[in-house]
Parts: sequence; C-alpha cells; structure tokens
Amino acid sequence: GVGVGLTALTMATARDHLGDRAARTIALLSVASTAGVGLGYPVAGLLTQIGGVRSAYGFGLAVTAAALFTAGRVLPRDTSVPDTPAEHAGASKQPRSVDWVGAVLLSAGLVAVLLVTSMTHLWIEHARTAAVTLSAGLLLLVAWVTVERRAPQPLVNLAALRHPAVAGANLVTIAGAVGVYVPFTLITRYAQTEPVAGYGFGLTDFESGLVVVPFSVLGFFGGRVAARLQGRVGPFALLAANGTLACLACCLFATARDSLVWPVMSMVILGAAVGGFWAAMPGAILTATPIVETAEAMRLNQPHRSPRFSIGGAITGMILPGHTSAADRFPTEPGYSTAAWAGAAVLGASIVLALLTGVAARHRARPVAPPKQSSTAVRSKA
Repeated sequence: GVGVGLTALTMATARDHLGDRAARTIALLSVASTAGVGLGYPVAGLLTQIGGVRSAYGFGLAVTAAALFTAGRVLPRDTSVPDTPAEHAGASKQPRSVDWVGAVLLSAGLVAVLLVTSMTHLWIEHARTAAVTLSAGLLLLVAWVTVERRAPQPLVNLAALRHPAVAGANLVTIAGAVGVYVPFTLITRYAQTEPVAGYGFGLTDFESGLVVVPFSVLGFFGGRVAARLQGRVGPFALLAANGTLACLACCLFATARDSLVWPVMSMVILGAAVGGFWAAMPGAILTATPIVETAEAMRLNQPHRSPRFSIGGAITGMILPGHTSAADRFPTEPGYSTAAWAGAAVLGASIVLALLTGVAARHRARPVAPPKQSSTAVRSKA
C-alpha cells in the first residue's frame, strides 16, 4: 500500500524537473510495474522452488533496499516547489499536514469492501456478516468523501474531478484495470492447472512465471509506442485502442485453449494492451491538470488502482467457484470462458467511456468565438 503512492510521487517529480522529457517519462513510469512483473514472476517462482517462499521474499527485500538506496542518491531534494495551488500563489508557505482522518476512513472503507468482494465464501456461510461488512465499508467511504470535501488539506483532492477529462479518465481506468486483470489471473491459473482436471498444462511456479514474461516485454514496448503516439492521436483514442486490444486477448482466451501457444498469445496481446493503456492514462488525466496540481490529480487515480486489480481478481473468484461442484477440486473448463467473456464485457464498457470522454474533452477545449458586433456598435465605439 505504501509503495502504490510512490508512483504518483515519481510522476510529479518528473513533471517538475524534466521539462520537455516529462510527458514521455511519466508514460514510461506508468508502465514500469508492468515491465517488472515479467522479471518478478519467474524469479520469485524459481527461488520458491529452490529455497522456499522465504527466499522469494528475501529477494523482494533486496530489490526494495536497492530502490531505496538509488532514490536517496539520484532523486532531487525538492523543498521549494509548492504542493498546492494556494502555496504556488504565495498564500501559504507552511508544510502540509497529514489528513489522518481521511487516511483512516479511506483505508477502513476499502478494506471492508475488498474483504467481502474477494472472500466469496462469506456470502455462502455468513451472509449476514458479509452484508453488514459491505454496508459498513460503503458508509465509511461516504464519510470519507464528506471529510475530504471539507478538509483544508485533504488526503485526496476530489475537486480535481471537476473537469470531465479527469473524471472520465478515472472512470476509464477503473473499468480498464478491472477488465485487464481478469484474463491475467485466468491465464496464469489455467496454465498451472493439473491435466487431471481435463484441461490445463500443469506448469510449475517457475514455468508459469515464464508465461508472464511476454506480457511484460510487450507491455514495455507497448508503453513506449503509446508514449510516441500520444501527441498525434490523443490519450483517449489510445485508451480506446488499447482497451480493444485487451478485449481481443479476452476473446482469444475464451475461444482457444487447446495448446499452450494460445494462452501465451493472449498474454502477449494483453501485455501490449496494458502497457499502452497505462502509458496513455497519465496523459488523459494531465490534459486538464495544471502543473501545480499534478500530484493531486495523479494521487486521485492511485487509491483505487490496486482495488481495481482486486475487483478484477474477485470477478474470477466469483465465476470459477460457480462452475465447481462440491466433489471436484477444479472448476469446469467452460467457467474459464464465462469469466473471459465477463472481462471482455467490462473492457467494452471502458472503450465506450474512453471514446465519449475524448469527445467531451475536445468539445470543452474548443475555443468559443466572440459574438459578432453590428456595424452600428463598431461605429459607436469608435
């Protein structure tokens, strides 16, 4: 959770210090985690097979320590750049205080909602407890919105949603992230399923991690391509195009799984789509965001980035158990098709939202011509 916030900080740092290189750097930062997945999955799987799960966590600790050391050496010590529009105007030079009330309400609300969406057995065994927990989580989130709108220095500046481009980009990325995570979890699970289930390839942890490598390689290149094309076609067109690619990956996995080649191809297409999607997302949000509000706008997008992935996984977790009988260890194979089609439907919604938001953003940005004056009024002014 703490690490998720670093993405917004790196993007704000890039926009403050890199000048003309900022836009492309921000796009690459957005897909950096996608590239890291391709290395992290196989390495963690291999270390788990060799030395157990603790060695995999030890590797994660070493990488994190290296990142901390690097940050301390190369990131600028920035104490003069204002963090809010008010500070930028010279109204306040005091350091910002932490909105602890907002942090507690947001954390508690998200935990409660994600708990009941990810643990589907609660609705079967303890339906009343699940319903109460979900209601409490939603009430906490409503209270959080109320507190943030009144706080002088809110944890998340909800006022950034006043522009339709920012609000629309957040809606698109919510639907897109939920949709792309569905095939990701399906493919990795399907590849590891033992053939005794009547399907699957029985891959080990390391082998299934290698299946993810094409996802990250294409994700990195997809992000670079999207960063170059963004100035020509616009961020919302790129969001729609990459949402279409991800939808294609869902459809391919839903219809072709008789050979490992097809799930890998689905992962390749999905990686290119996710890389381009995350590269275009910051541009869509920052299109309508002043420089001094970069961190505000990006951290508005960050709190629900991980929950979006959790919801995507929860969709898989709700559909596959519905295709699993009490006597079987594995769901029936049609369950994977059903889940993949559900992911495609969510991605279809993100495509429509991206196109509509792009039209609204262009309409709002179009300059309004001043009204024509009559010749009499012109002579009168003269």
